Amino acid sequence: MLPGDLAHHGLVQRALLLENVHPTSVPILESAGYEVDYRKGALDEDELISALDGVQLLGIRSKSEVTARVLSEATSLVGVGAFSIGTNQINLTAAANRGVAVFNAPFSNTRSVVELAIAEIIALTRRMTERDRSLHSGVWDKSAEGSHEVRGRTLGIVGYGNIGSQLSVLAENLGLSVIFYDTAEKLALGNARRAETLDELLETSDIVTLHVDGRSGNAGLFGAKQFARMKQDAIFLNLCRGFVVDVDSLAEHITSGHLSGAAVDVFPAEPKKRGDAFESVLRGLPNVILTPHVGGSTEEAQESIGQFVAKKLSDYVTTGSTMLSVNLPNLQLEHTGVGRIKLLHRNVPGVLATVNQIFADHGANIEGQMLATRGDIGYVVTDISDVTERGASKKLQALDATIRLRIRDAFDRPEFPPGPAAR
Repeated sequence: MLPGDLAHHGLVQRALLLENVHPTSVPILESAGYEVDYRKGALDEDELISALDGVQLLGIRSKSEVTARVLSEATSLVGVGAFSIGTNQINLTAAANRGVAVFNAPFSNTRSVVELAIAEIIALTRRMTERDRSLHSGVWDKSAEGSHEVRGRTLGIVGYGNIGSQLSVLAENLGLSVIFYDTAEKLALGNARRAETLDELLETSDIVTLHVDGRSGNAGLFGAKQFARMKQDAIFLNLCRGFVVDVDSLAEHITSGHLSGAAVDVFPAEPKKRGDAFESVLRGLPNVILTPHVGGSTEEAQESIGQFVAKKLSDYVTTGSTMLSVNLPNLQLEHTGVGRIKLLHRNVPGVLATVNQIFADHGANIEGQMLATRGDIGYVVTDISDVTERGASKKLQALDATIRLRIRDAFDRPEFPPGPAAR
């Protein structure tokens, strides 16, 4: 369909995977017709811009930052996969404005994070860190002092999303009472109860664990005021985002003896790669567990993430499906066997009418059409089996509202570059 209208016809489609994402992602993208450049390390901004020349798909974890500048320079890029839960390393607005779909893995490592939290809650409550350190130093320190069962204690969960709610269920099975706080309305699972305020949770809980998302509004959420509200000898965990917590204040409350222990998996500043030096005021403090951002780093979770995100990218480039995209309108699409025109556009009045008039003027036989909007972005997908005149795609590409036009015909040919409305 419309072979004369297709831009970049015959170019090799390429994908770039960074930061040692799970190799199960490679054959999935290859089966979609992509040559895959697989690299273990992260890239800085200039390196990433250079590496993205001629690349349509990018896969990263948490260290490579996809900035507005990267997106403006990478004109062939159509999709980014964050092989992680978080997407704060990607400028989502700039990506949407360039017609670049972003996908992440919001569920795949949930169990791994929850199991680490449970393990650390038990280890800290039993002061296993101190017993381990003593024996490694050659000292036999058998004592029950400061060691407790978790049964009967109160766990306070800040952020009751996928991870927080699953942790709630497992914690109750261990005999913990659960209280949670979330700014959004959430259904309490089991016997968990909702705290009306964060202060109520802090004043009630023997253990406080953070599971909030990476939105900018959560920066500095937990500092001196919040730590001061916590109970004497309480335990604190942060397995969500480093910028959420004031680590200097946490160190002060551990050193003073107000808090009896802490576990931290994420930090305000983290080394770029394995083997780099790590500095923190939390190093060496008693009954403090420090882990290098490995909450979701189990082999099971990474394999699941690799498959999930790669499949989402594959679906997007082959069918146009944007289901679970974090920055574009969501449409669940399947193969139909006919040509498909996919138009990302500014969500302004009259676009759909103009699009359909163009199709009518060119004698298009429309098999089906779907439309979704998200904020100021619209996405209209039209299946066409035949046209009497060519040139419709050029007119669609030239529309002032067009962000990106992508066309797939029976030969699975590639798409146009960003349109007039991309910025």
